[in-house]
Amino acid sequence: MYCDYFGFRELPFTITPNPRFLFLSKNHREAYAHLFYGITNRSGFMALTGEVGSGKTTVIRTLLDQLDNDDYRTALIVNPCLSGRELMRSINREYGLPFDGLSSSELLQELNRFLLAENAAGRTVVLVIDEAQNLEPSVLEQVRLISNLETETDKLIQIVLAGQPELACLLDRTELRQLSQRIAVRYHLNPMDADDTRAYIDHRLEIAGGRFAVTIFPAAMTKIYRYSGGLPRLINVVCDRSLLIAYGNSKRVISDRMVGLAIRELQRQGEPRDQVWKVRAALGLLLVACALFGVLVYLNRGNGSARAGSGRPASAEAKPVPPARVAAPEPASETESARSAVSAMSVLWGGNGDAACGAASGKGGLSACARSAGLEATSLKMGLGTLRNLDVPAVLEVGQSGREGRRYLAMTGIGGGRVSLAVPFRGETSVSEGELRKIWNGKVHIIWKNYRNIPLRLEAGAAGPAVVQVRMMLEKAGCLVPGAGTSYNIRMATSLKEFQRTHSLHEDGKMGVQTLILLYRHGGGFPVPRLSAGEEG
Repeated sequence: MYCDYFGFRELPFTITPNPRFLFLSKNHREAYAHLFYGITNRSGFMALTGEVGSGKTTVIRTLLDQLDNDDYRTALIVNPCLSGRELMRSINREYGLPFDGLSSSELLQELNRFLLAENAAGRTVVLVIDEAQNLEPSVLEQVRLISNLETETDKLIQIVLAGQPELACLLDRTELRQLSQRIAVRYHLNPMDADDTRAYIDHRLEIAGGRFAVTIFPAAMTKIYRYSGGLPRLINVVCDRSLLIAYGNSKRVISDRMVGLAIRELQRQGEPRDQVWKVRAALGLLLVACALFGVLVYLNRGNGSARAGSGRPASAEAKPVPPARVAAPEPASETESARSAVSAMSVLWGGNGDAACGAASGKGGLSACARSAGLEATSLKMGLGTLRNLDVPAVLEVGQSGREGRRYLAMTGIGGGRVSLAVPFRGETSVSEGELRKIWNGKVHIIWKNYRNIPLRLEAGAAGPAVVQVRMMLEKAGCLVPGAGTSYNIRMATSLKEFQRTHSLHEDGKMGVQTLILLYRHGGGFPVPRLSAGEEG
């Protein structure tokens, strides 16, 4: 209905799965990494749990797409409300094995022959059971028996149980302790945080073809996040309704008032909000519930109008201001200079600079202040050209005549022959490149965030979730060479060299700060800050 108005090629917020709109948040990538690691290392049993609408199906389908090649045989069971024999029939059917008219033991024999043949051919067999919280304990026991099919060295089948949090409770039952003890990999998929929610919405708008056709105010984003709790399904529902309201009012912006109206409409229609259902269940009487709901809607409408009246100016004032325009006074000592520089970097990397650096007491230098801000500090020697290529804010170490100690310049942009600064230097918020070269010793301190705690030194043969994360980022960046596995081997190093070559880095096939930062940006989708275009001279 509103596609033509906003210029969308297709609806951006449908609740039906669409591979074109695939978005893996930090939590989704971590869940994928755990399962992929478990399968490739033949761990046997794995369990993935998460709330309704948290994106479990997205993780599963991404996983199966990745495994869909000559090295794997996969099967997905989506209707687990079956008896033990019916489940066995479904599994054999998915693998293309005989299933009609066979007893449970005959079905198991057919499956065993298939698993042995695939193992001999060097292929891994994967079985995913979705909505596994609906399985009866007796059926789960049948699944455990399937996992008994193994050789002396390998599990013949890798089984992933995916379901709602009730699955974890089910596995904790005494009669299922044998199965529970065999689960080597467990991951609970939490909802997205506020940053991922914002990135998710922007991603879907961009794929639909209208990233800049509609503006969503920050206050509206906050309200969407609070309502949805970071659950993708609820984000889609409220965003779709908000766009419809904007279309009905001939607006190309989404305000917090519009989102509030969308939420009230959804609640009236009985959308699955836990709070509404809990209130209705507690009251027990439909008439009383409807009356109370009417009162709440009336009060919320009044409060929403009041917020809208004061919210619009706030949204207008909330536009980001370049750091140079709100810079603090020039620091008087080396310690103050270090803290001011790290504080500015912390803000650019999404932190609270004042709060983080305020925690560092005494004569804390750059490294100590960075640690208190939850960041890494790495010192390097490089020129402005290399900094331009890295395209990330940095701290430059300079000397000043007539003052004790070093000074640190928080560089936030470069262009027009000048370097922009977050903290004033000699009363200015920018300095010419020529003047900078006179006082700068070439030492650069990269203050950065290691989002997934990936070690900078990956030894040959290293394995684990961190290496799987690197593999995923290399793949997304289009630099993963065929045959790269889940350990840090020669092919993985070759992939890293290809990534370094693509981004004009030193091609040594080793993980370093510059490589990891650009890998986070281009392969991980993390919000790595960039240098601004600087100021014209």
